[in-house]
Amino acid sequence: MRYICLLLAVLLLAGCAGAGAKQEQVPASGESTLPETEETAPETEEAVRAAAPVHPLRFFLDKLSIEQRVGQLFLARCPGENAVEDAARYYLGGYILFGGDFEGETPDSIRETLESYRKASGLPMLLAVDEEGGTVCRVSCWSAFRDARFPSPRELYGSGGMEAVIAAEEEKARLLTDLGIHVNMAPVCDIAMAPGSFMYSRSLGQEPEITAQFVRRTVETMKVCRLGSVLKHFPGYGENADTHTGFARDSRSLEQLEGWDLIPFRAGIEAGCGAVLVEHTVVEAFDPELPASLSAEVHRYLREEMGFRGVIVTDDLQMQAITDAFGPEEAAVLAVLAGNDLLCSTDYRVQYEAVLEAVQSGRIPMETLDAAVLRVLTWKQNLGLLF
Repeated sequence: MRYICLLLAVLLLAGCAGAGAKQEQVPASGESTLPETEETAPETEEAVRAAAPVHPLRFFLDKLSIEQRVGQLFLARCPGENAVEDAARYYLGGYILFGGDFEGETPDSIRETLESYRKASGLPMLLAVDEEGGTVCRVSCWSAFRDARFPSPRELYGSGGMEAVIAAEEEKARLLTDLGIHVNMAPVCDIAMAPGSFMYSRSLGQEPEITAQFVRRTVETMKVCRLGSVLKHFPGYGENADTHTGFARDSRSLEQLEGWDLIPFRAGIEAGCGAVLVEHTVVEAFDPELPASLSAEVHRYLREEMGFRGVIVTDDLQMQAITDAFGPEEAAVLAVLAGNDLLCSTDYRVQYEAVLEAVQSGRIPMETLDAAVLRVLTWKQNLGLLF
């Protein structure tokens, strides 16, 4: 009911602003289309801002409490118990579901479960899964949802080429959206050629140009189905170790990364992906000290050099490469300060409190919080979850 009231207020504001208006477009910047004269030109920057129309998403954001804004930063691991209660208590931006969440379920029952989360939250939630194919299938591993799990992109490319890969991506998108899922944490943009490397089975297994074609076409396919895409794992695992179980360091130069790993990410960004997930490897070309997920320089490069304007999301902050060095509370605060908009969080209860305290104390500026939440809300709007 609280969300509905906010939505009605936004629509009322938009209606009032447009009443009696002629059929002409207002520039996105909000600047006046009238020529500046002594009578019409605002005299100060403050007057310009005051005269500009309020964007509906900004109006929506301004109505949220600090607690609600902080909650929007969390893409929480869906808990085995109290999922409905926690969605309401922490105002969560979304849930990411794993294979166990679909065990014993049917398409109808999972739709009902997901709808109960949405109703409880009071705000539209992102509902996400990792449905890559191959070893990472959260939905299709259960016969109630598909006769067999989706093959990996590597396997499909080897047997049927790019068309077989994209046909599977289209089927995935239809399956997930039919269940009420809004985001697939895919495609995998990593290039791993060595059979012993961590990302070998999950990557396409092709050189940058072919991997970039796969990423671009996958993002475009998901957009048609209005399923959110997440490029991962920026800036590219390469042949590095698994950060789920410990520390990993990448010593390659920036020139090497730009000529190899970053090419598929650039293709996905140009195709209009909704989000980019940042991994936990220390990538020395950007930052010799901090993991990529907690490095402001990595996020600066992604924004300024690669031109990404969407949502930046961390890999799970419970992974050992992070918890061993920082602990859950400090890791969450550092993730926000680095420039992440969404935190993949298993320990969301303690991390929510840590981020909330950091905002209230001023360690995390309100401008930083609001910018992140606005990007999350924009993504939700693009997926049809907000007016």
